[in-house]
Amino acid sequence: MRFKILSLFAAVLLVSACETAPQGSASSDGDGDDDGGVYATGSYPSGGKKKIAIAAETTGTMMGTQEDLVVNVGDRVFFGFDKYALNSESRGILEKQAVWLNKYPHLSVALEGHADERGTREYNLALGERRANSVKDYLTGLGVSASRIRTISYGKERPVALGSNEAAWAQNRRSVTMVSGAGS
Repeated sequence: MRFKILSLFAAVLLVSACETAPQGSASSDGDGDDDGGVYATGSYPSGGKKKIAIAAETTGTMMGTQEDLVVNVGDRVFFGFDKYALNSESRGILEKQAVWLNKYPHLSVALEGHADERGTREYNLALGERRANSVKDYLTGLGVSASRIRTISYGKERPVALGSNEAAWAQNRRSVTMVSGAGS
């Protein structure tokens, strides 16, 4: 009986904690006229600054952490077979990452380059390095200090998806941004 009462009390506390309203508010009119946007600078076809929208930080994650990066921005970009050039979707994610990194200038990151299982170990290590460096070059072009970025290649040694098919290979051809703590 005592256990049931404690369980009920714990459940009520958990539910009431979930109903807490998030702090702050965001404009929902969608007109884009608010000046609360976040900007990234760099080379854009239109020149100047580009406004980047970042998801509201109402997820309960601790700001400035790996979880914050994953949930509110995205921590990885993907590449085509035997490619290390960034596509438009990858550049969009990296623009958000640059804004996030500039919001937390005390943090440094490690960029992990990965490849799928095809090819030799040596070839995939080199490809992973080119992918990580491609991401680093783009982030530094957006104003993130190169001294805050370290690159490492894992080649095909750390797949996230197992399998010898295109679906698995596509998930493994990636670069992952890992928060590694205070900048150097």
